[in-house]
Amino acid sequence: MSLSGLIRALPKAELHLHIEGTLTPERMWSLAQRHGITLPYESVDAITDAYQFSDLQSFLDLYYQGADVLRDEQDFYLLMQDYLASCNAQNIVHAEIMFDPQTHTKRGVGFDVFMPGFLKALEEAKQMWGITSTLIMCFLRDLPESDAFDTLAQAEPWYEHITAVGLDSAEVGNPPEKFTDVFAQARARGFKCVAHAGEEGPPEYIVQALDVLHVNRIDHGVKCELAPALMARLRDKQIALTVCPQSNLKLCVIDDMAQHNILRLLDAGLLVTVNADDPSYFDGDLVANFMALERELGMTAAQLRQLVINGFTGSFLPEAVKARHIASVNSVFEMAG
Repeated sequence: MSLSGLIRALPKAELHLHIEGTLTPERMWSLAQRHGITLPYESVDAITDAYQFSDLQSFLDLYYQGADVLRDEQDFYLLMQDYLASCNAQNIVHAEIMFDPQTHTKRGVGFDVFMPGFLKALEEAKQMWGITSTLIMCFLRDLPESDAFDTLAQAEPWYEHITAVGLDSAEVGNPPEKFTDVFAQARARGFKCVAHAGEEGPPEYIVQALDVLHVNRIDHGVKCELAPALMARLRDKQIALTVCPQSNLKLCVIDDMAQHNILRLLDAGLLVTVNADDPSYFDGDLVANFMALERELGMTAAQLRQLVINGFTGSFLPEAVKARHIASVNSVFEMAG
């Protein structure tokens, strides 16, 4: 079997995926029409053409504009359903899905609107395709910590459906330590913790996420290579990094995929994983990200195997379930010869 064939055939986990970032131009257009919203674009093609970014902030501006078409429970159901159908097509068997409540609550769209839509789609995907999932509630780091506290309180009726809290949005100028207290409260309430760090921000933000927020894993983390002691710590502790290659390219964290350090980090023994981040905006789902590593970085079958296994190892699944998935990955390789 070719490496491309293996990429498609392997059962996979995705650990860094923003559900709002799966909004396709077609879905954005149809929902805008449904709600009578006037977009600053004349067509689906015009929206697609706008999906070009110079940095993280220029992406976020369009991202939040796109989210405005999400108004009622059915919209959020369709958004999640679209992504889960994509998971089924890619053989993603487990997804840990981030969502941004503040993007919606600041528009007057509450938890009682988006959570039922999400949960309906997640349950259907489990029943139809066997896809398991967890939800990660993210705080927007460009807003005050007091807003994050409000969000944590608003989410209380839905705690049983949320596995972890996270930290995302504009990284530069918004260090993890800004959210020390709300993460402490989230941990006290039993949530696992993750945080975007070391994407555009410095390695010090990764250190803060570990030492101040006490996160279970790091989202992105590619700047760790600039700090050898941090690299050694991540390797020795086997702290997962949810790396998003196509995202890094589209947001100009790197200038060329051939410059990406993911395979160097992997070969150095770090627990790196491959993820799509915001696939509709970054021109690449999970399979496309793996394909880019083969095409641009010469990823080997052994590296592919380890990256896919790392996706399960770094997940929040129970250890016995992780072991079953990893055994399935190894079985595909054994059958492929």
